[in-house]
Amino acid sequence: MKFNVEVRIKLKKGMLNPEAATIQRALALLGYEVENTNTIDIITFTMEEDNKKKVEEEVEDMCQRLLCNPVIHDYQINIKPED
Repeated sequence: MKFNVEVRIKLKKGMLNPEAATIQRALALLGYEVENTNTIDIITFTMEEDNKKKVEEEVEDMCQRLLCNPVIHDYQINIKPED
């Protein structure tokens, strides 16, 4: 069975986000006043496994080992069976 996986990665609260700060300053220069600017990375892929539980375990391992730095990142995993 194939599953569509989405991993959303963002910096933990309190971590400096220079990319978001630059975006906010650039928007201000264009005349847009925005607050609380954040950035997020989204990684999507498809996996083939027997069940959703196995996919959850593997994606969690991927996040811990490669996709995220658990010290500075929070992440959310979304898994849906492929239609």
